[in-house]
Amino acid sequence: MSALTPRQRVLMLAVAVLVVAAGIAHYSGVGDVATFAIAAVALAGVAWLVSFGTEELGTRLSPGVTGLLQSTLGNLPELFVVIFALQKGEIVVAQTSILGSIFANALLVLGLTIVLGARREQDGCMRFGKRLPKDTSTLLLVTSFIIVIVGISLASDDHASRHIQSISVIAAIVLLLVYAAWVVPFARSGAPPQAAEGAGHAGVPLAFTLTLLAVAGVAAALVSEWFIDALGPAIDQLGVSPAFAGLVIVAIAGNAVENVTAFVLARKGKSDLAISVVKNSVAQIAAFLFPALVLISQLFETHLTFAIQPVYIGALLLTSLAVWQITGDGEAAAFEGWALTGTYVILAALTLYE
Repeated sequence: MSALTPRQRVLMLAVAVLVVAAGIAHYSGVGDVATFAIAAVALAGVAWLVSFGTEELGTRLSPGVTGLLQSTLGNLPELFVVIFALQKGEIVVAQTSILGSIFANALLVLGLTIVLGARREQDGCMRFGKRLPKDTSTLLLVTSFIIVIVGISLASDDHASRHIQSISVIAAIVLLLVYAAWVVPFARSGAPPQAAEGAGHAGVPLAFTLTLLAVAGVAAALVSEWFIDALGPAIDQLGVSPAFAGLVIVAIAGNAVENVTAFVLARKGKSDLAISVVKNSVAQIAAFLFPALVLISQLFETHLTFAIQPVYIGALLLTSLAVWQITGDGEAAAFEGWALTGTYVILAALTLYE
């Protein structure tokens, strides 16, 4: 704790107060709108905690491993939201939450991260390692392949379309094996930062950093649940569609941790770590969280499958191709970031009118 600046201590205390206030608002019944607002601010505060902890951890570990750890903590809200929705039999909310997280991270967050990172460079081009972007695109394409063939089977009403649940379970197991085959070597291959990079860095102790990240991850899950509980009534008052709520509002709120962390890192010129945070999140949601939840849903009456609406099948496939084309060469200009962001805005506009 001695390495923390007075400003950092004040901010951490403020975040703790916000989380407690969100919990009190949720359990005291002060009103859905008030709970929604307080929980939203508390999520932003928790996101700063994870951003701070990730940056500290990045001085000791490779960008890939750091991003993987941060993404795991950051994706806890999505896990709890979907499980809660499945328990209630709300399959649409469960599916749109997962898809929304993929679209929000792969288009909106990645796009704005590229814009912020490119602005720091003299030639207006953000540069980063090639391996992770290519690996993420591969995992995203494999997931898209499963969803596309399931969609074609249902559209053509062939014999296999009568066994989508079984096919989804088999595909989920295969997808998890593919993810494991990627993530284990990836986590082992990243070399720690050179000693010169950490020289003179008066960071906080490693034990404190890991504890901070763990606490922030749990807090993000709790606050996200309170936020989601208050979201329904607030959405009813706003009069927006359930698809917009799931694919846009819930997705952005649930990914607040990754959003703020990636933006802060990109603005500081830590391109590899910023891209790692976003890309690891996309890979985890598409190739780990989605199939894992398909298997977990077998414990409930409502079963999650890879069958989604045709418009989102097309959007997911095109998103996979766009991410591969823009980031596969290890560099991206600001206008390419704006292109990804604009694509997300178009998709959000579509869901608004559904």
